[in-house]
Amino acid sequence: MAVRIQEADFDVGAEMAALSAGRSDVGGVASFVGLVRDIAGGTAVTAMTLEHYPGMTEGELERVEAEACARWPLQASLIVHRVGALKPGDNIVLVITASRHRQAAFSAAEFLMDYLKSSAPFWKKEIDAEGRAGWVEARASDERAAERWQLPARADD
Repeated sequence: MAVRIQEADFDVGAEMAALSAGRSDVGGVASFVGLVRDIAGGTAVTAMTLEHYPGMTEGELERVEAEACARWPLQASLIVHRVGALKPGDNIVLVITASRHRQAAFSAAEFLMDYLKSSAPFWKKEIDAEGRAGWVEARASDERAAERWQLPARADD
């Protein structure tokens, strides 16, 4: 299980190979790669800057990764999230999950991405073609997707 926050790009194939190398207990690997889009809300995007609080962000991503491992029988997982200045077409996030069976890998990867899109402590600023900058808010559709993973309250809470 691993979390990395970095400015440098990542190699999806190399990351997948490293995660499953020598693992005969893995029957399925699911992955998601997020890219910077060139348009948002009908406006052209020429750049994006991602910020975070070092230490706090890693701890929060490790917490949600541990939650995924508690919910599904994962053999391995990886979250790589980039920060700094990015441009359209750049890799921004990578989630890989591995399990004995595909459904656990699929579900865990989807859970992690829904969290990353709605609640992860990153701040994104998009710059448009005129040089105007604006902070990106979580979309309602991302919030709704994340809600399905909420655990019911315990009776003794």
